[in-house]
Amino acid sequence: MGGSGWQRETDVVVIGAGLAGYCAALAAADAGTRVLLLEKQPAVGGSSVLSGGFFAFAGTDLQQAAGVEDSGARLLEDLKRAGGGQNDERLLKVYIDRQQEAYAWLKKIGMAFKPLQLSSAQSVPRTHPVDPEALISRLRELAAQAGCVDTLLNSPAERLLQDEPRGRVVGVLARIEGRPEKVRARRGVVLAAGGFSRNEQMLREFVPHQARGIRYGGAGNTGDGIRMAWALGAGFRDMAFIKGTFGFHPDAATKEGRNWTKLAVYRGAIAVNKLGRRFVDESKSYKLLGDAVLQQPDAIAYQIFDQSVMDKAADGVPPFDFQSALRRGLLWQAGTLDELARRLGIDPAQLSATINRYNGFVDNGSDEDFGRDGLSTHYGKLTRIERAPFYAYPSSSGLIATYCGLTVDAGTRVLDVFGEPIEGLFAAGELMGGFHGVAYMTGSSLGKCVVFGRIAGQNAARAV
Repeated sequence: MGGSGWQRETDVVVIGAGLAGYCAALAAADAGTRVLLLEKQPAVGGSSVLSGGFFAFAGTDLQQAAGVEDSGARLLEDLKRAGGGQNDERLLKVYIDRQQEAYAWLKKIGMAFKPLQLSSAQSVPRTHPVDPEALISRLRELAAQAGCVDTLLNSPAERLLQDEPRGRVVGVLARIEGRPEKVRARRGVVLAAGGFSRNEQMLREFVPHQARGIRYGGAGNTGDGIRMAWALGAGFRDMAFIKGTFGFHPDAATKEGRNWTKLAVYRGAIAVNKLGRRFVDESKSYKLLGDAVLQQPDAIAYQIFDQSVMDKAADGVPPFDFQSALRRGLLWQAGTLDELARRLGIDPAQLSATINRYNGFVDNGSDEDFGRDGLSTHYGKLTRIERAPFYAYPSSSGLIATYCGLTVDAGTRVLDVFGEPIEGLFAAGELMGGFHGVAYMTGSSLGKCVVFGRIAGQNAARAV
């Protein structure tokens, strides 16, 4: 199929210039190979630049300075718990073994981490935030400086090419400057093309229950990499577990911009539906909260909190930057709970009853309705909602990323439906299945992009 008529040749082809793709390209370049990085959009970054810039690392100097005791073993247990035990433990162990190396590499290339945060499914604070746009910009600089990484924008890959049917992947068919070109990869091909949050057909096929959620994610996330590997018989993992992100503002469905997700629940807020009633344990993974809100009237909830929670805001850390949401007009504010309820169209008596009942649970140390016992995964002290002014953040479920996809082994080789490697083909990033399982721990997606992107690049460079 791909044995002759090449228009271009290189050692390694990387498809997708998001975080995982850049990490793969740089690792392959460090291994002494020539790399062609193909990006179908007019700009790099993909969904990575739309994220909160959160990384989940354990046992770091930032944690030690903050007095947080953490370990790889604890991180592993949290990942398994968030994933409902459905994760591929081989991948989790690779992450545990390589996560501190990834953290050190990010610092080495000049990334400045913001203050440590507690986030979804973490039993201790282990979110290490960076500016995602600054990160992608820095990786782009490094790729340009490497001298052996050629980046082509507006250049979608369309097919994987094999040397014979069911044989080795030896290149790709791409559309470059509007023309189809066969590009030979002398070593290997890395798929890092993101998920399919923008592909309605694939969403209907795999997750029809997410139909009420808001579509988001990178504009290029239409499942290209998954479909190209699918055509070669690749296996899938975690497709049924796709979930949206709770805390996604409904305005995101019709307006441009970013930073739509706020997670005041992890600072002490409660979530109520349009009837003014709680409906979930708010300390759960925001992926599980995303499923829960889809079952509420109009798939809408409000995160209700007071000034004590507002005081815990973290400026410049998107999910916890509540002041920026207030300035943008996304956050409702009122001097009393009754006034807030009326502004939201909720019965004031019902909202007051809900909050009084919740405050009683806080005082008694037991949430009799939903079993909430912390801010996230049993960590953090619950506080009463009582100090004016009061706030509400309208929240739905946003399908920002799909966090599932191709079956891979511990070396990121793509496996077919029988569990056999598709030679010459590697995968990293959002389209790599098996890592997250049922839900998701904040920071593990970007962390996974760095850890497995670097592994994919290294192994593709060694492939012969």
